[in-house]
Amino acid sequence: VAPCSPFTVSQDLMRESATLARSYGVSLHTHLAENDNDIAYGLEQFGQRPGDYVESVGWVGNDVWHAHCVKLDTSEINLFAHTHTGVCHCPSSNMRLASGIAPVRQMLDAHVKVGLGVDGSASNDGAHLLNEARQAMLLQRVGGNPAALSAREALEIATLGGASVLKRDDIGAIKPGMSADFIGFRLDTIGFAGALHDPVAALTFCASPMVDFSIINGRMVMKEGQLLTVDVPVLIERHNQISRKLINGD
Repeated sequence: VAPCSPFTVSQDLMRESATLARSYGVSLHTHLAENDNDIAYGLEQFGQRPGDYVESVGWVGNDVWHAHCVKLDTSEINLFAHTHTGVCHCPSSNMRLASGIAPVRQMLDAHVKVGLGVDGSASNDGAHLLNEARQAMLLQRVGGNPAALSAREALEIATLGGASVLKRDDIGAIKPGMSADFIGFRLDTIGFAGALHDPVAALTFCASPMVDFSIINGRMVMKEGQLLTVDVPVLIERHNQISRKLINGD
């Protein structure tokens, strides 16, 4: 159950959404503490910062995950850690919209569950999850600490981190009993030249490549860089038609 954000719906709807979701045993998701305006709105309308607000309407717990959380303070991070509330980090969106830098290092150190997302097409023109891992790693280092987030930590957020946020124990790793979800990249390309001493780190430090192979729950959907599930030229033309109509106001 996913109302867009606390500043677009009423407190009653937030509470009722939580009750509804838990009655069906499904998760709760919204966007939270994305920018300074969110903080100002919460203080003006509710007299509360985001952490106090979501706690008051039942939106903390291991069945809840919030996108962004750029402006969480230390007490709110500790609240999320204590209640096992998840966070979906969206670095490209946060940069595109000048929202700020989410305190991901502090969240991880506090043992907050952190996954990785792309937000939506209105604020992310790439939706390239591996690139999000790269952006997450680099963005945490902007504050001056080159060890703020390692390549392997960024990839862990993108895989096991997301699985933890979603309460999934069947995805996020390649091992017996897990869903057959994995991707493959060719390493004999110019983009990886000189980086084969550590191909795992190269996935985030080098330019983010397109996937060569993708298997989802045992089904191959990408083979040798070609998408197998849709007619790509037709899809692209349809997309461009819709875009032209939108831009031209047709």
